[in-house]
Amino acid sequence: MTDPPSTRGTKRGRPGYDLESLLAVAVKLFNERGYDGTSMEDLSRKLQITKSAIYHHVRSKDELLRLAVNRGLDGLFAEADKLETIDGRAIDKLEYLVRASVGVLVEQLPFVTLLLRIRGNTKVEKAALARRREFDQIVADLVSKAAADGDLRSDVDPATAARLLFGMVNSIVEWYRPHRGAEAKTLADTVATVAFDGLRVRKQD
Repeated sequence: MTDPPSTRGTKRGRPGYDLESLLAVAVKLFNERGYDGTSMEDLSRKLQITKSAIYHHVRSKDELLRLAVNRGLDGLFAEADKLETIDGRAIDKLEYLVRASVGVLVEQLPFVTLLLRIRGNTKVEKAALARRREFDQIVADLVSKAAADGDLRSDVDPATAARLLFGMVNSIVEWYRPHRGAEAKTLADTVATVAFDGLRVRKQD
């Protein structure tokens, strides 16, 4: 098995099970059984390695969860960090962030799925939810600015619009399946069309 580029040369333990592949299996089990319903013993059996081999890479199950949810969060914040370089008004930046978030979701689907399912039952989950709220605030601020600019319909409450907008994006994890659904760009185009054709102020002919 060839190592992913990000981990090539750093592989440790049993062949085929570096940190990246261990994380992939852990996220799959967390999504299938729930984080609380998955034990290190379950991971050990699934990977067919000892628990001590797992601990060679991570200190705990909590660390696996932290690495997993941060994968999705880091992708979203990386896109948010690009907003200052995007030309245009707040509505244009908002559309960019929506499209980019769909791309992150498709690229990191298992990780974002896990992120959206956590409920704050552990310190790791609470920290992840705090970062999610920070991202949500970025979205809310953009919607409010776009409304103030006169680029959103006046009959749509900005706070509600922000929640509905990313509620639509987040719902993709429940039905999107790689290799059977649209490509990321096509999916982003569809989301943007549905969202922004309904939100934008229509120009009078």
